[in-house]
Amino acid sequence: MGTKNGRTSLLESGEDFEVLDDEDIGDEPPPLEDTGGGKGKKTDEPLKQKSDTDLESPGPAEEWLDVLGNGQLKKKVLVAGGGRNSRPQKGQNVKINLKTYLKDGTLVEDQPDLCFTLGDGDVIQALDLAVQLMDMGEKALIQTDAKYAYGAEGSHEPEVPPSVELSLEVELLEATDAPDVELMPPEERIALASHKRERGNVHYQRGDYAFAVNSYSIALQITESNSKVDISPEEENELMDVKVKCLNNMAASQLKLDHYDAALKSCVLALAHQPDNIKALFRMGKVQALQSEYTEAIQTLRKALKLEPSNKTIHAELSKLVKKHSEQRGAEQAMYKKMLGNPTSSSGTNQKRQAKSAWGFNWKWLFGATAVAIGGVALSVVIAARN
Repeated sequence: MGTKNGRTSLLESGEDFEVLDDEDIGDEPPPLEDTGGGKGKKTDEPLKQKSDTDLESPGPAEEWLDVLGNGQLKKKVLVAGGGRNSRPQKGQNVKINLKTYLKDGTLVEDQPDLCFTLGDGDVIQALDLAVQLMDMGEKALIQTDAKYAYGAEGSHEPEVPPSVELSLEVELLEATDAPDVELMPPEERIALASHKRERGNVHYQRGDYAFAVNSYSIALQITESNSKVDISPEEENELMDVKVKCLNNMAASQLKLDHYDAALKSCVLALAHQPDNIKALFRMGKVQALQSEYTEAIQTLRKALKLEPSNKTIHAELSKLVKKHSEQRGAEQAMYKKMLGNPTSSSGTNQKRQAKSAWGFNWKWLFGATAVAIGGVALSVVIAARN
Protein backbone atom coordinates (compact mmCIF):
# COMPACT_ATOMS: atom_id res chain seq x y z
CA MET A 1 0.00 0.00 0.00
CA GLY A 2 1.19 3.53 -0.73
CA THR A 3 2.36 6.04 1.82
CA LYS A 4 0.38 8.78 3.52
CA ASN A 5 1.40 12.26 4.53
CA GLY A 6 4.92 11.70 3.29
CA ARG A 7 5.57 8.90 5.77
CA THR A 8 7.18 5.64 4.72
CA SER A 9 5.31 2.40 4.96
CA LEU A 10 5.66 0.18 7.98
CA LEU A 11 8.00 -2.25 6.30
CA GLU A 12 10.15 0.52 4.85
CA SER A 13 10.39 2.30 8.16
CA GLY A 14 13.77 1.99 9.79
CA GLU A 15 12.35 2.19 13.30
CA ASP A 16 10.39 -0.80 14.44
CA PHE A 17 7.40 -0.53 12.11
CA GLU A 18 6.26 2.59 13.97
CA VAL A 19 4.56 4.33 11.04
CA LEU A 20 1.10 3.01 10.32
CA ASP A 21 -0.10 3.16 6.75
CA ASP A 22 -2.15 -0.03 6.85
CA GLU A 23 -2.88 -2.01 9.89
CA ASP A 24 -7.04 -6.50 22.42
CA ILE A 25 -9.38 -6.91 20.97
CA GLY A 26 -11.25 -5.95 24.06
CA ASP A 27 -14.84 -6.90 24.57
CA GLU A 28 -15.51 -3.24 25.35
CA PRO A 29 -13.59 -0.30 23.88
CA PRO A 30 -11.58 1.66 26.44
CA PRO A 31 -13.32 4.76 27.80
CA LEU A 32 -12.34 8.27 26.87
CA GLU A 33 -9.41 9.38 28.96
CA ASP A 34 -6.89 12.15 29.41
CA THR A 35 -4.53 11.72 26.47
CA GLY A 36 -2.01 14.19 27.83
CA GLY A 37 -1.19 15.09 24.26
CA GLY A 38 2.25 13.58 24.56
CA LYS A 39 3.73 10.41 23.16
CA GLY A 40 3.88 7.34 25.26
CA LYS A 41 1.77 8.68 28.10
CA LYS A 42 -0.45 5.93 29.43
CA THR A 43 -3.42 6.47 31.65
CA ASP A 44 -5.66 3.77 33.04
CA GLU A 45 -8.33 5.91 34.69
CA PRO A 46 -11.07 7.35 32.47
CA LEU A 47 -12.05 10.96 32.72
CA LYS A 48 -14.97 11.43 35.05
CA GLN A 49 -17.47 13.48 33.13
CA LYS A 50 -20.27 14.98 35.16
CA SER A 51 -23.47 13.01 34.68
CA ASP A 52 -26.79 14.55 33.83
CA THR A 53 -27.88 14.17 37.43
CA ASP A 54 -24.88 16.21 38.58
CA LEU A 55 -25.45 19.03 36.10
CA GLU A 56 -27.97 21.74 36.65
CA SER A 57 -29.55 23.62 33.78
CA PRO A 58 -27.07 25.84 32.00
CA GLY A 59 -28.76 28.89 33.51
CA PRO A 60 -27.90 32.37 32.30
CA ALA A 61 -25.89 32.56 29.10
CA GLU A 62 -22.93 34.17 30.87
CA GLU A 63 -22.37 31.16 33.18
CA TRP A 64 -19.59 28.69 32.41
CA LEU A 65 -20.05 24.98 33.05
CA ASP A 66 -16.89 23.22 34.26
CA VAL A 67 -17.37 19.94 32.36
CA LEU A 68 -14.70 17.89 34.13
CA GLY A 69 -14.35 19.85 37.35
CA ASN A 70 -10.69 20.71 36.68
CA GLY A 71 -11.16 24.06 34.95
CA GLN A 72 -9.61 22.75 31.73
CA LEU A 73 -12.78 22.12 29.74
CA LYS A 74 -15.59 24.67 30.05
CA LYS A 75 -18.83 25.25 28.19
CA LYS A 76 -21.01 28.35 27.98
CA VAL A 77 -24.46 28.52 26.37
CA LEU A 78 -24.76 31.25 23.76
CA VAL A 79 -28.20 30.30 22.44
CA ALA A 80 -30.41 27.94 24.44
CA GLY A 81 -31.66 24.75 22.83
CA GLY A 82 -34.63 22.41 23.21
CA GLY A 83 -34.01 21.20 26.76
CA ARG A 84 -32.25 18.34 28.49
CA ASN A 85 -34.45 15.65 26.93
CA SER A 86 -33.24 16.65 23.47
CA ARG A 87 -29.58 15.95 24.21
CA PRO A 88 -27.83 13.42 21.96
CA GLN A 89 -26.83 10.02 23.27
CA LYS A 90 -23.46 8.32 23.04
CA GLY A 91 -23.32 6.20 19.89
CA GLN A 92 -25.63 8.46 17.89
CA ASN A 93 -24.53 10.26 14.75
CA VAL A 94 -24.56 14.03 15.28
CA LYS A 95 -24.26 16.97 12.95
CA ILE A 96 -22.79 20.28 14.12
CA ASN A 97 -21.52 23.58 12.83
CA LEU A 98 -18.00 24.12 14.16
CA LYS A 99 -15.64 27.07 14.24
CA THR A 100 -12.26 26.66 15.91
CA TYR A 101 -10.32 29.68 17.24
CA LEU A 102 -6.94 30.14 18.85
CA LYS A 103 -6.82 31.94 22.17
CA ASP A 104 -6.02 35.23 20.39
CA GLY A 105 -9.16 34.92 18.29
CA THR A 106 -7.55 33.60 15.09
CA LEU A 107 -9.96 31.37 13.15
CA VAL A 108 -8.17 28.14 12.21
CA GLU A 109 -11.10 25.99 11.07
CA ASP A 110 -14.66 26.47 9.87
CA GLN A 111 -16.60 23.22 9.41
CA PRO A 112 -20.31 23.50 8.68
CA ASP A 113 -22.36 20.30 8.84
CA LEU A 114 -19.61 18.25 10.50
CA CYS A 115 -20.88 14.70 11.15
CA PHE A 116 -19.41 12.18 13.58
CA THR A 117 -20.42 9.38 15.93
CA LEU A 118 -20.63 10.64 19.49
CA GLY A 119 -18.22 8.87 21.83
CA ASP A 120 -16.27 6.98 19.13
CA GLY A 121 -13.21 9.23 19.24
CA ASP A 122 -13.84 10.54 15.73
CA VAL A 123 -13.11 14.12 16.85
CA ILE A 124 -11.02 15.79 19.52
CA GLN A 125 -11.94 14.87 23.07
CA ALA A 126 -13.29 18.32 23.94
CA LEU A 127 -16.02 17.94 21.31
CA ASP A 128 -16.79 14.34 22.19
CA LEU A 129 -17.40 15.32 25.82
CA ALA A 130 -19.05 18.73 25.47
CA VAL A 131 -21.52 17.90 22.70
CA GLN A 132 -23.06 15.23 24.95
CA LEU A 133 -24.08 18.11 27.26
CA MET A 134 -25.69 20.25 24.54
CA ASP A 135 -29.42 20.55 23.90
CA MET A 136 -30.70 20.21 20.36
CA GLY A 137 -30.45 23.54 18.57
CA GLU A 138 -28.14 24.94 21.23
CA LYS A 139 -25.23 27.14 20.29
CA ALA A 140 -22.34 27.06 22.75
CA LEU A 141 -18.80 28.27 23.28
CA ILE A 142 -16.31 25.68 24.50
CA GLN A 143 -12.91 26.53 25.96
CA THR A 144 -10.47 23.66 26.14
CA ASP A 145 -6.95 23.03 27.32
CA ALA A 146 -4.53 21.60 24.77
CA LYS A 147 -4.68 18.10 26.20
CA TYR A 148 -8.36 17.77 25.27
CA ALA A 149 -7.68 19.16 21.80
CA TYR A 150 -4.43 18.68 19.83
CA GLY A 151 -2.01 18.31 22.73
CA ALA A 152 1.70 19.00 22.82
CA GLU A 153 2.06 18.01 19.16
CA GLY A 154 -0.37 20.47 17.66
CA SER A 155 -1.91 19.76 14.26
CA HIS A 156 -1.17 20.36 10.59
CA GLU A 157 -4.80 20.16 9.55
CA PRO A 158 -6.25 22.29 10.98
CA GLU A 159 -3.11 24.33 11.58
CA VAL A 160 -2.88 24.42 15.37
CA PRO A 161 0.41 25.17 17.19
CA PRO A 162 1.58 22.80 19.93
CA SER A 163 0.19 23.11 23.46
CA VAL A 164 -2.36 25.85 22.82
CA GLU A 165 -5.80 26.40 24.29
CA LEU A 166 -8.69 26.58 21.85
CA SER A 167 -12.14 28.13 21.73
CA LEU A 168 -14.79 26.17 19.87
CA GLU A 169 -18.04 27.67 18.67
CA VAL A 170 -20.49 24.79 18.27
CA GLU A 171 -24.10 24.58 17.12
CA LEU A 172 -25.88 21.23 17.48
CA LEU A 173 -28.01 20.64 14.40
CA GLU A 174 -29.25 17.05 14.65
CA ALA A 175 -28.74 13.65 16.24
CA THR A 176 -29.81 10.35 14.69
CA ASP A 177 -29.35 6.71 15.58
CA ALA A 178 -26.43 5.03 13.87
CA PRO A 179 -27.43 2.76 10.98
CA ASP A 180 -27.59 -1.01 11.42
CA VAL A 181 -24.21 -2.24 10.20
CA GLU A 182 -25.69 -5.58 9.14
CA LEU A 183 -28.02 -3.78 6.71
CA MET A 184 -25.43 -1.41 5.30
CA PRO A 185 -24.41 -1.80 1.65
CA PRO A 186 -20.97 -3.45 1.51
CA GLU A 187 -19.23 -0.41 0.05
CA GLU A 188 -20.55 1.81 2.87
CA ARG A 189 -19.52 -0.74 5.47
CA ILE A 190 -16.00 -0.94 4.05
CA ALA A 191 -15.76 2.86 3.99
CA LEU A 192 -16.96 3.15 7.58
CA ALA A 193 -14.51 0.54 8.87
CA SER A 194 -11.67 2.22 6.97
CA HIS A 195 -12.61 5.60 8.42
CA LYS A 196 -12.49 4.25 11.98
CA ARG A 197 -9.15 2.57 11.27
CA GLU A 198 -7.68 5.77 9.86
CA ARG A 199 -8.84 7.63 12.94
CA GLY A 200 -7.00 5.03 15.00
CA ASN A 201 -3.87 5.75 12.96
CA VAL A 202 -4.18 9.44 13.83
CA HIS A 203 -4.35 8.58 17.54
CA TYR A 204 -1.37 6.24 17.22
CA GLN A 205 0.80 8.81 15.47
CA ARG A 206 -0.04 11.30 18.21
CA GLY A 207 0.97 8.80 20.89
CA ASP A 208 -2.61 8.33 22.16
CA TYR A 209 -2.41 4.54 22.14
CA ALA A 210 -5.51 3.80 24.24
CA PHE A 211 -7.61 5.91 21.86
CA ALA A 212 -6.02 4.07 18.95
CA VAL A 213 -7.07 0.72 20.42
CA ASN A 214 -10.58 2.11 20.86
CA SER A 215 -10.84 3.13 17.19
CA TYR A 216 -9.39 -0.15 15.92
CA SER A 217 -11.83 -2.09 18.12
CA ILE A 218 -14.77 -0.23 16.61
CA ALA A 219 -13.45 -0.86 13.09
CA LEU A 220 -13.07 -4.56 13.88
CA GLN A 221 -16.65 -4.78 15.12
CA ILE A 222 -17.79 -3.33 11.80
CA THR A 223 -15.75 -5.82 9.76
CA GLU A 224 -16.90 -8.79 11.85
CA SER A 225 -20.63 -8.02 11.78
CA ASN A 226 -22.82 -10.39 9.83
CA SER A 227 -24.18 -9.02 6.58
CA LYS A 228 -27.89 -9.27 5.82
CA VAL A 229 -27.36 -7.98 2.29
CA ASP A 230 -25.60 -9.55 -0.66
CA ILE A 231 -21.85 -9.13 -0.63
CA SER A 232 -19.45 -10.17 -3.37
CA PRO A 233 -16.23 -12.18 -2.82
CA GLU A 234 -14.22 -9.09 -3.75
CA GLU A 235 -16.01 -7.02 -1.10
CA GLU A 236 -15.47 -9.77 1.46
CA ASN A 237 -11.76 -9.69 0.66
CA GLU A 238 -11.72 -5.90 1.11
CA LEU A 239 -13.34 -6.25 4.53
CA MET A 240 -10.84 -8.94 5.49
CA ASP A 241 -7.99 -6.68 4.40
CA VAL A 242 -9.28 -3.88 6.62
CA LYS A 243 -9.67 -6.36 9.49
CA VAL A 244 -6.08 -7.62 9.24
CA LYS A 245 -4.75 -4.06 9.05
CA CYS A 246 -6.70 -3.19 12.20
CA LEU A 247 -5.35 -6.23 14.02
CA ASN A 248 -1.79 -5.36 13.01
CA ASN A 249 -2.09 -1.75 14.12
CA MET A 250 -3.87 -2.79 17.29
CA ALA A 251 -0.96 -5.09 18.14
CA ALA A 252 1.42 -2.14 17.66
CA SER A 253 -0.68 0.00 20.02
CA GLN A 254 -0.89 -2.75 22.61
CA LEU A 255 2.89 -3.17 22.48
CA LYS A 256 3.22 0.53 23.28
CA LEU A 257 0.89 0.04 26.23
CA ASP A 258 2.91 -3.02 27.42
CA HIS A 259 -0.19 -5.20 26.99
CA TYR A 260 1.81 -8.16 25.68
CA ASP A 261 -0.82 -10.89 25.97
CA ALA A 262 -3.37 -8.75 24.13
CA ALA A 263 -0.80 -7.88 21.44
CA LEU A 264 0.03 -11.56 20.97
CA LYS A 265 -3.67 -12.36 20.60
CA SER A 266 -4.03 -9.67 17.92
CA CYS A 267 -1.06 -11.10 16.00
CA VAL A 268 -2.45 -14.65 16.23
CA LEU A 269 -5.81 -13.48 14.86
CA ALA A 270 -4.15 -11.62 11.99
CA LEU A 271 -2.04 -14.66 11.10
CA ALA A 272 -5.11 -16.91 11.23
CA HIS A 273 -6.41 -14.96 8.21
CA GLN A 274 -3.07 -14.27 6.54
CA PRO A 275 -0.38 -16.75 7.71
CA ASP A 276 2.37 -15.01 5.75
CA ASN A 277 1.61 -11.49 6.93
CA ILE A 278 5.09 -10.11 7.60
CA LYS A 279 3.99 -7.32 9.94
CA ALA A 280 2.04 -9.74 12.13
CA LEU A 281 4.99 -12.14 12.21
CA PHE A 282 7.39 -9.34 13.10
CA ARG A 283 5.23 -8.08 15.95
CA MET A 284 4.58 -11.59 17.22
CA GLY A 285 8.35 -12.14 17.34
CA LYS A 286 8.77 -8.93 19.31
CA VAL A 287 6.08 -9.93 21.80
CA GLN A 288 7.62 -13.38 22.25
CA ALA A 289 11.02 -11.81 22.86
CA LEU A 290 9.57 -9.40 25.42
CA GLN A 291 8.05 -12.40 27.18
CA SER A 292 11.51 -14.09 27.20
CA GLU A 293 10.39 -16.78 24.77
CA TYR A 294 13.59 -16.41 22.75
CA THR A 295 13.50 -19.71 20.86
CA GLU A 296 9.95 -19.08 19.62
CA ALA A 297 10.76 -15.45 18.81
CA ILE A 298 13.78 -16.44 16.72
CA GLN A 299 11.72 -18.99 14.79
CA THR A 300 8.97 -16.42 14.12
CA LEU A 301 11.41 -13.75 12.93
CA ARG A 302 13.26 -16.24 10.72
CA LYS A 303 9.95 -17.08 9.05
CA ALA A 304 9.31 -13.37 8.44
CA LEU A 305 12.84 -12.90 7.08
CA LYS A 306 12.42 -15.87 4.75
CA LEU A 307 9.36 -14.16 3.29
CA GLU A 308 11.23 -10.87 2.83
CA PRO A 309 15.01 -11.45 2.95
CA SER A 310 15.89 -7.84 2.15
CA ASN A 311 14.04 -6.36 5.13
CA LYS A 312 16.67 -4.58 7.22
CA THR A 313 14.37 -4.07 10.20
CA ILE A 314 13.78 -7.80 10.60
CA HIS A 315 17.50 -8.48 10.05
CA ALA A 316 18.44 -6.07 12.84
CA GLU A 317 15.84 -7.40 15.27
CA LEU A 318 16.77 -11.03 14.60
CA SER A 319 20.51 -10.38 15.01
CA LYS A 320 19.91 -8.58 18.29
CA LEU A 321 17.70 -11.39 19.53
CA VAL A 322 20.12 -14.19 18.59
CA LYS A 323 22.94 -12.40 20.41
CA LYS A 324 20.78 -11.88 23.49
CA HIS A 325 19.66 -15.51 23.47
CA SER A 326 23.28 -16.71 23.21
CA GLU A 327 24.32 -14.52 26.13
CA GLN A 328 21.43 -15.84 28.21
CA ARG A 329 22.35 -19.47 27.49
CA GLY A 330 25.98 -18.79 28.45
CA ALA A 331 24.87 -17.23 31.72
CA GLU A 332 22.59 -20.18 32.46
CA GLN A 333 25.38 -22.71 31.82
CA ALA A 334 27.74 -20.82 34.12
CA MET A 335 25.06 -20.77 36.80
CA TYR A 336 24.48 -24.53 36.50
CA LYS A 337 28.21 -25.26 36.80
CA LYS A 338 28.38 -23.13 39.89
CA MET A 339 25.35 -24.86 41.42
CA LEU A 340 26.76 -28.35 40.71
CA GLY A 341 30.30 -27.57 41.86
CA ASN A 342 32.10 -28.00 38.52
CA PRO A 343 30.84 -31.50 37.65
CA THR A 344 33.31 -31.93 34.77
CA SER A 345 36.36 -31.65 37.02
CA SER A 346 34.79 -33.91 39.64
CA SER A 347 34.02 -36.57 37.04
CA GLY A 348 37.63 -36.54 35.81
CA THR A 349 38.94 -36.99 39.35
CA ASN A 350 36.64 -39.97 39.93
CA GLN A 351 37.84 -41.62 36.73
CA LYS A 352 41.49 -41.23 37.80
CA ARG A 353 40.73 -42.73 41.18
CA GLN A 354 39.01 -45.70 39.55
CA ALA A 355 41.97 -46.28 37.23
CA LYS A 356 44.45 -46.07 40.09
CA SER A 357 42.36 -48.46 42.16
CA ALA A 358 42.18 -50.96 39.29
CA TRP A 359 45.98 -50.77 38.78
CA GLY A 360 46.61 -51.40 42.50
CA PHE A 361 44.30 -54.40 42.42
CA ASN A 362 46.15 -55.93 39.47
CA TRP A 363 49.54 -55.74 41.21
CA LYS A 364 48.17 -57.27 44.42
CA TRP A 365 46.72 -60.19 42.48
CA LEU A 366 50.03 -60.79 40.69
CA PHE A 367 52.06 -60.82 43.89
CA GLY A 368 49.62 -63.21 45.56
CA ALA A 369 49.66 -65.62 42.64
CA THR A 370 53.48 -65.65 42.55
CA ALA A 371 53.68 -66.39 46.30
CA VAL A 372 51.28 -69.29 45.94
CA ALA A 373 53.30 -70.73 43.05
CA ILE A 374 56.61 -70.48 44.95
CA GLY A 375 55.03 -72.06 48.01
CA GLY A 376 53.75 -74.92 45.88
CA VAL A 377 57.21 -75.60 44.39
CA ALA A 378 58.87 -75.53 47.82
CA LEU A 379 56.35 -78.01 49.19
CA SER A 380 56.98 -80.36 46.27
CA VAL A 381 60.73 -80.26 46.90
CA VAL A 382 60.28 -81.07 50.60
CA ILE A 383 58.01 -84.02 49.85
CA ALA A 384 60.43 -85.38 47.27
CA ALA A 385 63.38 -85.14 49.70
CA ARG A 386 61.51 -87.13 52.40
CA ASN A 387 60.71 -89.88 49.96
